[in-house]
Amino acid sequence: MTTCSALALTLLLSLISPTIQTLPLTVKSLEIALAANPSGGDADALAQRICEFIGPDIANPAKPPAPKVDELTVAWAIEVPNAQAAPKVVLENGRPAITLTRVGATNVYAAVRHFNWGDAFRWHYQIGDRIAVAGNGQIEVYTIPPESREQPGAPKGKLIQMPKWQSKVFDGTTRDWWVYVPAQYKAESPACVMVFQDGQNAKNYVPVVFDNMIAKGEMPVTVEICPSPGTRADGRSNRSFEYDTLSDQYARFLLEDILPEVEKSYKLRRDAASRAIAGISSGGICAWTVAWERPSEFSKVLSWVGSFTNIAHGSTFREGGHNYAALIRKTPKRPIRIFMQDGENDLDNANGDWPLANLTLAKSLQFAGYDYKFEYGHGFHNDRHGRAILPDSLRWLWRDYK
Repeated sequence: MTTCSALALTLLLSLISPTIQTLPLTVKSLEIALAANPSGGDADALAQRICEFIGPDIANPAKPPAPKVDELTVAWAIEVPNAQAAPKVVLENGRPAITLTRVGATNVYAAVRHFNWGDAFRWHYQIGDRIAVAGNGQIEVYTIPPESREQPGAPKGKLIQMPKWQSKVFDGTTRDWWVYVPAQYKAESPACVMVFQDGQNAKNYVPVVFDNMIAKGEMPVTVEICPSPGTRADGRSNRSFEYDTLSDQYARFLLEDILPEVEKSYKLRRDAASRAIAGISSGGICAWTVAWERPSEFSKVLSWVGSFTNIAHGSTFREGGHNYAALIRKTPKRPIRIFMQDGENDLDNANGDWPLANLTLAKSLQFAGYDYKFEYGHGFHNDRHGRAILPDSLRWLWRDYK
């Protein structure tokens, strides 16, 4: 560390807290505290705060703790009594291992590192000659877009939990579902519609993005509909049947069950250009299937780590979503716009290779002349990349809407 850096660090420490004991522990403040190289009572106090910050697994050798992630910054910490050498975090992508720093004379070791936007890799702890297999994990880092935080001056819409729905189209199933109505909605002006599969999750983060983007005029006034997958009478989930099957049944569920119910309270536009549908994993292929089966009803699709694989293989083992890549090439182009996201570390199992499936689908869309965009990163099978680019995805989907 240079003299200037040391002086800056000293100043920063003095501004944040007079002692390490009173320093609020976060990923970033932990980095500052470690750089101060505490000793004696200060080190003991910091070790105790690290234990509280990381959680009880910090001292469990059979189940080492997961790191804490704050956007692009990651903190690891572990407690190892009588360690012969400092534990390491091994990054399984060719990066140098991270040697953890001992906190004073305690048994707690920690380290904080910064990564680049979109970095994704597997990791594990190495304690001496032993690899802590139970500590294996995945790291994937992004900054949070400003549209995903509440912004001053952006009117807040309302999120309504609807009564549990008993489906007519998926007979024998019930489901929870939610409807978000933007503050700008007016009964005399029918709103656009965007459906998010796995609505129990989407309802937690999409409304604030809609609030901010509608307020800025970056997307039209849009009602968000968030249905969860159905549950059968015996308690089993109907998710895979609803989402992975290549048929018009889920489209009919929306058009015959859900949309008419919403329209009892809110006026919605019915033209395809005003309707979008989104989903992750099996929900992603479901979104495409709805538009594919009803392009005159839905024209915009958002798919994250879409399961364009052979999950719904049927009795022939040939009926799954991997067929779309061929169907798109052999079928006259349909008026669908699709934004796709996937990562090179996505799933690879008996149903297929997700990255390869999405790459193949994108090539078919290109061949057939579709209006598509594909963001291909390094990520795993989750919503982190998709949520990081959600505002950009929505801008692209609605870019020319009048």
